[in-house]
Amino acid sequence: MIKKQMLITLSVLFLNFSFSLQSQDLPTQELSQLIEDLKKDRRGPYHRIKWFCKDGTIREPKDPCPDSIGGGIQHASYKEVVEKNAKKYHIFFGDILAYTSHVNFWDAAHAQSRLKQYQLGKYLSSVDDGWILRQGRYYRGAVQSEDEETWGIDFYNWLLSDSERIKSNYYLIRQSLRDIPHNGDNNLAQQMRSESKVIADQFPDFMDLRVKIHGQPSAEDITLVKNFKAKYASKLTPELTKEFTKLEKTLLDFYAPIDFDLLKKQLEEIKTNNLTKQKIITFLENYRNEKRPELIVPAIADLLYTIREHCTDFKTGRDRLILLDFSNELENIILRKSQEWKPETLHGLLKKIYSLSYAAAGTGLVELWECESINSLVAIYNSQKELTVAELSDFLETSRGILEWSASMVKAHYEHVVTMYGSFEPKSFGFIDDRIRSSIALSLGESISSLGSFLAKKTSLTNSVLTVSNQSSFRGLNPGYAYGELVIIDESNDIEVNSDKIYIFQKPPSDLKPVAGIMTVAEGNLVSHVQLLARNLGIPNAALSDINLKELKAYNGKKVFYAVSNKGNVILKLEKDMSAEELALFKKEKRKTDLIKVPVDQIQLNNSEVLSMRTVNAKDSGKLCGPKAANLGQLKQMFPDQVVEGLVIPFGIFKTHMDQKMPNTDGTYWEFLNAMFAKATSMRTDAKDEKLVEEYQLQQLSKLRQAIINMPLSDSFIEQLKSQFISIFGQKIGSVPVFLRSDTNMEDLKEFTGAGLNLTLFNIVSENTIIEGIKKVWASPYTERSFKWRQKYLSNPENVYPSILIIPSVDVDYSGVMITKGINSGNDEDLTIAFSKGAGGAVDGQAAETRLITASTTKLLAPSREKHYIRLPKTGGTKEYYTTFETPIVNSKNIDQLRTIATKIKKTIPKQTDTQYKGAYDVELGFKDDKLWLFQIRPFVENKKALSSSYLLSITPKIEYSTKLSLTTKL
Repeated sequence: MIKKQMLITLSVLFLNFSFSLQSQDLPTQELSQLIEDLKKDRRGPYHRIKWFCKDGTIREPKDPCPDSIGGGIQHASYKEVVEKNAKKYHIFFGDILAYTSHVNFWDAAHAQSRLKQYQLGKYLSSVDDGWILRQGRYYRGAVQSEDEETWGIDFYNWLLSDSERIKSNYYLIRQSLRDIPHNGDNNLAQQMRSESKVIADQFPDFMDLRVKIHGQPSAEDITLVKNFKAKYASKLTPELTKEFTKLEKTLLDFYAPIDFDLLKKQLEEIKTNNLTKQKIITFLENYRNEKRPELIVPAIADLLYTIREHCTDFKTGRDRLILLDFSNELENIILRKSQEWKPETLHGLLKKIYSLSYAAAGTGLVELWECESINSLVAIYNSQKELTVAELSDFLETSRGILEWSASMVKAHYEHVVTMYGSFEPKSFGFIDDRIRSSIALSLGESISSLGSFLAKKTSLTNSVLTVSNQSSFRGLNPGYAYGELVIIDESNDIEVNSDKIYIFQKPPSDLKPVAGIMTVAEGNLVSHVQLLARNLGIPNAALSDINLKELKAYNGKKVFYAVSNKGNVILKLEKDMSAEELALFKKEKRKTDLIKVPVDQIQLNNSEVLSMRTVNAKDSGKLCGPKAANLGQLKQMFPDQVVEGLVIPFGIFKTHMDQKMPNTDGTYWEFLNAMFAKATSMRTDAKDEKLVEEYQLQQLSKLRQAIINMPLSDSFIEQLKSQFISIFGQKIGSVPVFLRSDTNMEDLKEFTGAGLNLTLFNIVSENTIIEGIKKVWASPYTERSFKWRQKYLSNPENVYPSILIIPSVDVDYSGVMITKGINSGNDEDLTIAFSKGAGGAVDGQAAETRLITASTTKLLAPSREKHYIRLPKTGGTKEYYTTFETPIVNSKNIDQLRTIATKIKKTIPKQTDTQYKGAYDVELGFKDDKLWLFQIRPFVENKKALSSSYLLSITPKIEYSTKLSLTTKL
């Protein structure tokens, strides 16, 4: 799967700020210290034991609540600092459920943050010796287990009485059942991993066995643990011996034979009688004596799917609770049985992948509509005796997608809370990995890896990535090659990158500066800025799994060679293993002719009038203004009902202001800029170190940037602006929310897109904010990141001129981008789209809903996995919302509209602009009440050098996709 570009619709900077505001405000050092203090405190997060009465009063321990007021319960109160953090930062330590209202604990206004924090606290307690309750768990009477369990039952009776809550939050609700006490429940899979981790942390020799239990669990682990304990008995402390005994019991419980009688007894408590209940009863009767996992796993997968599909057919919260607990028991069984299923033929392997994919939907990792959309692709094995390599490749790609969607579902639900806690408790970062490993995704990933290895052998499309396991998990996204130091960024993106290093990110930063090469776990979508820059500039880019990333940590800091072929196979090797041909790739000096020249011969700097966007068109790009305004003006002429009105502040107004005297200097702002470039050239002539030259330039640019922000604007310009607001927008400045979009002459060049490098301010309202915003946008090309990209790829980076496009905000329901070609398929007649809820969709590497649209079909490439989105209120700024994934974002009407508009664009633009361009277009758009709005159009730029490199061609295998493989083929 190849990723692709996008022009920023809404400020990525603002999105990042909005979503991380809470964690940025946290006093992380204070919280870290508080955690350490609570671990040592004999009462942990609690203050005193008291009586909490039904009428809301609180009494001392020796003064129970009288029956006359309804009685009450006894438990601890919270320390003052714990209550303060809850009120001020919405952080909850040591939640006592019996003391919490159902609505507050469900915490819908904060995307169930409080419930998720409770789950995360349970995890931390299991892997860190009680965590903040290390001593507090022995504080007698602080928490009453029977009260907690009673509360849990009441909570789920309340929660599950609402069918919409179940449909919208199926995954989260099922997960919460494993953590919230309500029926003597347990989470053996997580307990097994936690106990093995605790032992390995204290006894390093156990690490290999711990890795086995975490990555490839099986019933043989019982014997392996017993043998290990016996072998090292003399070295184990009494405490460690107890930990081994606990782990042995957990393993025995987890791998115990299926207790059909217990399952049936559990089911009999359900009062509702319907077809789903009868289907479950039939399963329990028919499979009571079945031992073959290849029969049990598909049957349970089908049952899990049925339970999810018909859960709300059961009318009471109590029946639904029993049913979902039963569903969790079935998942425990399928986790064990899938490890026992060892397919011997290709057909068996495809059947296993299909069954586990179905189970992923049944457990909530994949939404029902998502499963239905790709069901025909993964079910193909069942109707044929042989498959072509092309069909098998489609099956592999689709099943990989299901695995990625499953992992992304876990991340989407918990990433926000984990990131927040991770800022003060690093152990939190293990939580998401733990949840993924305790799910169907573990066995599904192993099976997909086996299929990838099988297909690689048959096609020679193999990866060669150092010595890591599971090589088939690597997928090339953008072709290219690089050489440099390998840097692994596992948890935090707050780093300073270097242009000659290769980075592997859990999730790349949206404002990524130039790098030699990248790999990402969270690849986001086909049209993020990171993918734009990688594809446009020939930077090799690939996707990998979490496990791959962890294994590659051993090579962090090593010099490596990295390449991605045109077909997507990946090579990563140490410097010492590079071939002579590969070494030669980096011996050639970069020539100046490789740099791109920004054309300035036709630029018109004498125009100092604020323009109506209706008066500009594509021919004005790079002359009066940048391509955003020019192309949107062209679109306004072609599609007047689908494009907003707009104002354009041309290059000339910027240059006029830059020709003013710059304070504390002997010349103008423009002279200061050119003097800086002249001095840099002189330093290079004198053989000064390039880093010193760059440091000098960045210091001078910082001065210039601040001076521009403080620059006075001419009275005539401000009056023009006010007048045009009334004339074009029909309202005074300060009355209509608008976007201020940077629009430079260095964007949309033939070989350099420049997208997303400069500032866009959006949904700003007040006159002062707009006036000050203009200067900030003018200053943005002189930021470090923007300058470095220009410096790296442009021969005349000093000749950047910003214009500004001002357009009114459209509070779209969802937004994104359309590429008028199939990026994956390579078909020029297809469309690739990516959409996210709200404004700024598919920009910041978001996990957007991505589809391939042909003339008659639509294929889901990836569903959305973005919980947070923003809307644009009329008062300005943004408002954050949370979403769920049970329905698609884009509907069939939208898809028809996209087909129609794409056809018009491809026919109309070349004709009306008199251009010879015949390539694809990158279209930025959104929908409001199913009305399509166009925001931007630009050529779709690809790096032709990377695609045609002789070396890349040499490592790209020739594949015969028509070759047929029998499904009876032995693995």
